[in-house]
Amino acid sequence: MTDSAPSGQAASDAGLAGPTDPADWLALPDVAERLDLSISKVHQMIRDRELLAVRRDGVRRVPADLVANRTVLKHLPGVLTLLADAGYDDEAALRWLYEPDDTLSGGTPAATLGGDHAREVKRRAQALGF
Repeated sequence: MTDSAPSGQAASDAGLAGPTDPADWLALPDVAERLDLSISKVHQMIRDRELLAVRRDGVRRVPADLVANRTVLKHLPGVLTLLADAGYDDEAALRWLYEPDDTLSGGTPAATLGGDHAREVKRRAQALGF
């Protein structure tokens, strides 16, 4: 996972929310506390693409809605792996997850991952590789 924002992201790095960014963010220590894990385990989860973190205001942050009920959304690791296999870096994966899509029940792939139609998000992520 990347530690720096690619060029073109400087504008959204100045504030916490870009045009397709989530509304709420968690710093990595907050993620560790919410998941009841050590900070090193959270870093490992990011490296293993089980969790997505990007820099905002110079701090690595995780979209809060990807960490629900003391666990990471069930289908998130698979979707992140599919996006990485399709050539998406962390910023591009974040944009894809939060791009509004009226054809999904949750309105965005990220919101839909937490619901009954998560498999549709996985199918769409898989199709990006072709």
